[in-house]
Amino acid sequence: MSENELLDIAFDDANSRMSGAVTAFERDLMAIRTGRAHTSLVDQMRVDYYGTTMALNQLATISTPEARLIAIQPWDRNAFEPITKAIQASEIGINPQSDGILIRLALPELTEERRRDMVRLVHQKAEAARVAIRNVRRHIHDDLRGMQRDGDLTQDEERRAESQLDTLTGQFIAKVDAAGNQKEQELLEV
Repeated sequence: MSENELLDIAFDDANSRMSGAVTAFERDLMAIRTGRAHTSLVDQMRVDYYGTTMALNQLATISTPEARLIAIQPWDRNAFEPITKAIQASEIGINPQSDGILIRLALPELTEERRRDMVRLVHQKAEAARVAIRNVRRHIHDDLRGMQRDGDLTQDEERRAESQLDTLTGQFIAKVDAAGNQKEQELLEV
C-alpha cells in the first residue's frame, strides 16, 4: 500500500470512531431532561421484558400530549409492571402513574438545585466524550508512529499526519463542547 492509502485508512478510522463518540454523547444528552417533555427521555430506556432487555420504544407508543407530560401506552398489558420498574430504577427522577391503559410521567418544574445537578451531569458526560475522542487520537497516533518505524511513512509525513490528526481531534472536541453548551443553556433556561 502507498503512504496515502495508509493515511486515508487511518484517518477514515479516526473520523468514524470520533464521530461515534460525538453521536453517543448527543444520544446521552437527549436522555437528560430539561423543563419540557421529550420522548427521547425514555424511548431508549432499557426494560427487562420476559427475560429480554429491550428499548422502551419497542414495547410501547410514547407521546407528549402536553408540555410537561409523557404518555406511554404499552402494546401488551403484561409490560406495564416491567416498564414501571424500569422508569423507577432510571435516573430521570420521575415517578410513573398508571391507570392500566396508560403510564403517565408528569415532569415537575426543575428546581435550581436539580438544574445544577443536571448541568454537572452534562459536564461529566461531555468530559467522557472528550476522553473517548482523545483515546481515538492516541490510538491513531500510535499507528502513525508504527508506520513510520516500519518505513511506511517518512518522518515528515508522520509529522504532517499528526498535525492533521490534532486538527481533526480539535474539531470533534469542539462539536462536543457546542452540544454540551447548548444543553446547559436549555437546562438553565427558566
